[in-house]
Amino acid sequence: MATKRVYEAWKGSNKFLFGGRLIFGPDARSLLVTLLLIIVPVIVFCVFVARHLRHEFSSYNAGYAILVVAVLFNIYVLILLCLTSSRDPGVIPRNLHPPEEEFRYDSSVSVDIGGRQTPSLQFPRTKEVMVNGHPVRVKYCDTCMLYRPPRCSHCSICNNCVERFDHHCPWVGQCIGLRNYRYFFLFVSSATILCIYVFSISAFYIKVLMNHYHGTVWTAMKESPASVILMAYCFISLWFVGGLTGFHLYLIGTNQTTYENFRYRADNRLNVYNRGCLNNFLEVFCTKVKPSRNNFRAFVQEDVPRPPPQIISRESEPDLGGDPRSKVEDDLDIGEDLLKISQRRNIEEIDEDIRSRGSNGPAHNTSEVDSVLGSDRRAPTIRSEARHSSEGRSESWEISSEVLANSNLTETRGYVASKEVRQKLGGSF
Repeated sequence: MATKRVYEAWKGSNKFLFGGRLIFGPDARSLLVTLLLIIVPVIVFCVFVARHLRHEFSSYNAGYAILVVAVLFNIYVLILLCLTSSRDPGVIPRNLHPPEEEFRYDSSVSVDIGGRQTPSLQFPRTKEVMVNGHPVRVKYCDTCMLYRPPRCSHCSICNNCVERFDHHCPWVGQCIGLRNYRYFFLFVSSATILCIYVFSISAFYIKVLMNHYHGTVWTAMKESPASVILMAYCFISLWFVGGLTGFHLYLIGTNQTTYENFRYRADNRLNVYNRGCLNNFLEVFCTKVKPSRNNFRAFVQEDVPRPPPQIISRESEPDLGGDPRSKVEDDLDIGEDLLKISQRRNIEEIDEDIRSRGSNGPAHNTSEVDSVLGSDRRAPTIRSEARHSSEGRSESWEISSEVLANSNLTETRGYVASKEVRQKLGGSF
């Protein structure tokens, strides 16, 4: 069987291209819509606006700069979009097994498995870690089988735990996290600047048309309807990308994520990550991007999942009649125990042990005569009782020769003792 690579066996909902070199979210198709919303307006701008302004500035053909800036800045925005949507946002690899050092068994809650009562395996749902001298509670992720690092959250769309999770952006088709947040902000802010640029140049072209035709605004708008459409489109887009840029400027200045702001802003809790406005901006834009924790092109390491250990109570363990061979081994162990007893104890103790292990009847110790006569009756039946005790098992066991020899000696002593008792009883009468 051919060995799979990590991206081929990936359990998340991501999509991979070029052999795992590019990673996208499951909604990567929405990226095509975003590309069209960026590329099409710029093409319209270059054809119907910037091209007519090439000769409006006589010195050094400065009009060409309008066209060149639009094209280059558009390419820059597309590169930022690609860096945001096609790279690992900070996915934490899943564990193959739960963290065994955190196992905890709750004996008060038991689970019935195959007729056996086993304690329920419990995980602490949260635990505390220290961040900048303050305790922060982190949660256990059942899907990824790990305790999430601080500021990490599980994205329900991508089905991954992402470091410094900000949000899942459907417009870029990817989660925004630790490794692509910088590029996401640069993309949004650059798109805002591009909208302002296109809106401004389109308005300038309307002014040029008014001067050429010595007409009104309406006359100029009729001459270039594309300029009007571009101005309207950029004005609407500015409410989205411009508002998003301003919001993320606030988040960066206070060192928050979108997820934290929407979830915890009503709690008025202390932000332990805030290091001051300047240091917060330096943390986002001037720190080295951490390498990915995943090598999607590596080969999968085959590992059989281990079931969690179970503690089974012996008192509640039923006799399910398992492997016959294991029962024979149990019988042999009993025989070895009897041999050790025969070597360690005297004849009377052997008699008591055999009776307690092999006999199902109660011990006759009501009087001296009954005990002596009981030994006379008991000795010949050691072998049969031993066989009877092993019935219901798959195999029977044989008592060792030393034990039989001791039992014969017990029988002889019992016979002599019984004869002496009879003589005494006969003499008394």
